[in-house]
Amino acid sequence: MRPSHRAEGAAGRVTPERAEALVRRFANRRVLVLGDLMLDEYLWGRARRISPEAPVPIVEIERESFRLGGAGNVASNLVALGARPILVAVTGADAAAERVRALLADGTVDADLLTDATRPTTVKTRILAQHQQVVRADRESRAPLSEALTRRLLHAVRDRLASVEGVIISDYEKGTITPPLLKALLPELRARQLPVFLDPKIRNFPYYRPVTWIKPNQREAEAVTRREIADEVSLLEAGRELQRLVDSDYVLLTRGEHGMSLFSRDGDVRHIPTVAREVYDVTGAGDTVMAALSLSVLAGADPVEAAQLANYAASVVIAKLGTAVVTREELVAALRTDWLLHRRDAL
Repeated sequence: MRPSHRAEGAAGRVTPERAEALVRRFANRRVLVLGDLMLDEYLWGRARRISPEAPVPIVEIERESFRLGGAGNVASNLVALGARPILVAVTGADAAAERVRALLADGTVDADLLTDATRPTTVKTRILAQHQQVVRADRESRAPLSEALTRRLLHAVRDRLASVEGVIISDYEKGTITPPLLKALLPELRARQLPVFLDPKIRNFPYYRPVTWIKPNQREAEAVTRREIADEVSLLEAGRELQRLVDSDYVLLTRGEHGMSLFSRDGDVRHIPTVAREVYDVTGAGDTVMAALSLSVLAGADPVEAAQLANYAASVVIAKLGTAVVTREELVAALRTDWLLHRRDAL
């Protein structure tokens, strides 16, 4: 079969009827999420004056809120889309860890949380004034987990594999996903014929093999392949090199306002244009893509359909402020709206 590459036009878009059928099959899917768990803290207020101590605004805090971030946000998006995720992750032994456990107390996410008293729970604190982010402060350790804790983490994952249909690995480079863990786990998942959906970071790229799907962004792709993606030729070269590096069936390269490019093992390449109408906050959009992508594949979508549904899911969540999720209803509504807009533009 001759390799091909082309953009997806209106004729190649997943139809609303097909999308609804697939989304209905998201219900009760069991997906294991492994990765860096975070607590996203939001301090909301108003800025009416500048500090006399430095040229920065004084934000008068009016309220605070907390959300699961990182691998926790992937799990939250899976729940919003109707699935029943299992979250395996590590926290510190601190107040932030207690806050994380409180957020998980409703039971919608089945969580196995290991404790490492030597490291803090990752916390990202965002201060917002008039709904605009003023500053973000991070409390974290990026040191790899100890060998002993890595073995415990592997044991926790293996205990759950018989009950899941696929595995999402969410690497935020905070130390949970380590080379020893990847070397031990990925070949086992391939042997079990469990699809692996991996959200990568640059540091661990040499160890991401074998995987079923991997979703780098353009900056990560350029860093790993050491080539600037400046045109169609360099894009195709980068995507195919990534595929060889990680022994993946599919590379979904996200490119911001330029949409996504899907590289298949058989050489086929599809360019999927962005469908975002409004970009308000991109926080956690990659987590939403991973949740929608994995559920679409498990529901029976072909690779292009799965990438398109993930693209629509991202378009919904980036129109929201802060770490957010997309529901099944919002996903289908976004697709229907886009179809209507394309029909109107065609008239």
